[in-house]
Amino acid sequence: MALKYLHTMVRVKDLEASMAFYALLGLKETKRKDSEGGRFTLVFMAAPGQEDCPLELTWNWDGDEALPSDSRHFGHLAYEVDDIYALCQSLADNGVVINRPPRDGHMAFVRSPDNVSVELLQAGASLAPAEPWASMENSGHW
Repeated sequence: MALKYLHTMVRVKDLEASMAFYALLGLKETKRKDSEGGRFTLVFMAAPGQEDCPLELTWNWDGDEALPSDSRHFGHLAYEVDDIYALCQSLADNGVVINRPPRDGHMAFVRSPDNVSVELLQAGASLAPAEPWASMENSGHW
């Protein structure tokens, strides 16, 4: 039996805010489906050149009171990045809290507007420790 990865789905409360967050990470919208009957929208976003590994954002038009603050105990999404310091600075400049700063030049965690934990990993070798990250404390949960 063959197995093929399709996507990771997360439910979102505010589609535009979530799309803006994932766009800050570098993801682009690749496909969208609006379901009048089901009253939901699916937006697929992926890193350029990696359209076969999308993130599916599911937004229920009538709200989603069943969506808990911990995103149903979802673990995390993980993305490899070219420059973890530059991306974390860009995220911070756009109001995203860096929950686990990249003190080691290798790993950071942030959370989406829907409280989904996103792990950022430096591609290749860790970068040399640098401020302000090296001395920055954790913030909230990651």
